[in-house]
Amino acid sequence: MFLGEYTHTIDDKGRLTIPAKFRGTLAAGLVVTRGFDQNLMLFPMDEWQLLSGRIAERPMLDEGMRAFRRRVFSGAVDLVPDRQGRILLPPYLRQFADINGEAVIAGNFNYLEIWGIEQWQAVLESIENSSDAARWGDIGI
Repeated sequence: MFLGEYTHTIDDKGRLTIPAKFRGTLAAGLVVTRGFDQNLMLFPMDEWQLLSGRIAERPMLDEGMRAFRRRVFSGAVDLVPDRQGRILLPPYLRQFADINGEAVIAGNFNYLEIWGIEQWQAVLESIENSSDAARWGDIGI
């Protein structure tokens, strides 16, 4: 389970250090792809297999589904962290998410999100100012 928020520097080569507490889960491999909110989504390989299997089951005749598949799969890269727990984010993904110098890695239960600092701050402000953040009642709390 991925929980928490971490800020890490991206070096000149585009390498991002994975938080130490997640390295064991991601050591066997992971997939990073474009997110839906100018962010990146990082999936452990087993979660990626489940997600990609569900997507592959959807009808290819559906134009919207084809566009969704292109977005998810064409932007995806499979990676294995190095011995220091770093992954190399390709330039096209860093550019998509406007990640320069530092990134926020945010847990989202079964995957991680990677955000540029400014974008993450905007998301946090939006969450704090939204009634959607107070939906505890919807899950029975």
